[in-house]
Amino acid sequence: MMRAKGIWVGPHEFVQFGEPEKSLSAQIATRGRSIDFAGLGMYLPNPDPVLKALGRDIKVYRELRADAHVGGCIRRRKAAVKSLEWGLDRGRAKGRVARSVEAIFADLDLSRIITEMLDAVLYGYQPMEVMWGKVGGYLVPIDIVGKPADWFVYDADNLLRLRTRQDPIKGEELPPRKFLVPRQDASYDNPYGFADMSMCFWPTTFKKGGLKFWVQFTEKYGAPWVIGKHPRSASDSETSLLLDCLEDMVQDAVAVVPDDSSVEIKEAAGKTGSAEVYERLLHFCRSEVSIALLGQNQTTEASATHASARAGLEVTRDIRDGDKAIVQEAFNTLIRWVCALNFNDDARPVFEMWEQREVDMVQAQRDEILTRAGARLTRAYFMRAYSLNEDEIAQAAPPRAEDFAESDPDYADGAAALLEQAAQPTLDDWLSRVRRRIDAASDLQGLQEALLVEFAELDEAGLSKVMALAFACTDLAGRAEVQGDA
Repeated sequence: MMRAKGIWVGPHEFVQFGEPEKSLSAQIATRGRSIDFAGLGMYLPNPDPVLKALGRDIKVYRELRADAHVGGCIRRRKAAVKSLEWGLDRGRAKGRVARSVEAIFADLDLSRIITEMLDAVLYGYQPMEVMWGKVGGYLVPIDIVGKPADWFVYDADNLLRLRTRQDPIKGEELPPRKFLVPRQDASYDNPYGFADMSMCFWPTTFKKGGLKFWVQFTEKYGAPWVIGKHPRSASDSETSLLLDCLEDMVQDAVAVVPDDSSVEIKEAAGKTGSAEVYERLLHFCRSEVSIALLGQNQTTEASATHASARAGLEVTRDIRDGDKAIVQEAFNTLIRWVCALNFNDDARPVFEMWEQREVDMVQAQRDEILTRAGARLTRAYFMRAYSLNEDEIAQAAPPRAEDFAESDPDYADGAAALLEQAAQPTLDDWLSRVRRRIDAASDLQGLQEALLVEFAELDEAGLSKVMALAFACTDLAGRAEVQGDA
């Protein structure tokens, strides 16, 4: 009898070489075979380095939100996502399916749900329990509630389980389509995801310690020292009486001392450098938290310039898009469940979030000037430049000959007025900054230095756009006049 050719992939599993499909589909690198994991029958511990060092769960991260700076950064980060517009892209889905899904989202408290979902970026993962109910013959989610993440664990197969009193070690298995789990940067090695609060723990802890010592330093050296002098022959009772009088003097600024005693008040000099050490520590810790949660520290520091603050907001927008993707993925999973339970159709709508685009006034004014100069802008241009739908653009009536006859060929006055209006916001900003410096200056020399500092990094981007627009319009006006003469 011939022995089958193959390879042992486990203690009790033999794969023959004649079974290529099975050998390719089987998972070989698993925790059950790894030498680094010996926790079979138990839950998979959270590999977060801070939690491992402390021996605690994510409750310690929840306590950090009481810090004013951490809480403010969290509110700002969540508000950036909640301010986005949302909607459903129907795609190839049937109208009945799209309308049903849209009605489901209209009945949900999306503001609260999105706020709870965004806790996933803080703690790595955020279980959301879906409450199903019958509505009009369909089984639909009537509410989605965020549950404390520390109640849940992952097993060796990366499946979410609920730790209960009956099974606190391994946790109870959860039914399908019951829990949405938004996660940030989850992987096979770390199904819990990456918690941004882990980057804030030590800076916030050191900040609290530095603030404590700074307060003690302020109490010790911030107030002047009251020194009492008494004759060498004074008794202990007389010394104690003088000390009590000095304590009353510190509180009430009034004291009665013997005529042969003296009181001297001294300021704590030379301690400014020591105080700056604590202040620098606090500013460093605050900057670390801002970088961890917002991606930058420009818009939270008083020393930031207008240009650097605007650059910092661009970094925050990238992080906002990452948070938005987590929310979109969770809602699209919910849509997939709804369609699987109620509709026999693979085509389904897609949940999307986007930023409401503001109309660029400089571009709009440029288009108006070009139109007056004779340029004809197409419908495709308006749809692309202003994000308009085709049915939102009315068909313009063809121009009449008398309109050209009555038009004024010299449109310089109108163009100048529009250009002046476009440049006014930039000029108003410059004048307001100059006015603030003048009000704060004590002398002409100080005013000169302040103006040099204020306009060292002058943001002339707005005015540059207007000047470029003026040159472009002038060039086009000349071309139109030459063409008209021809």
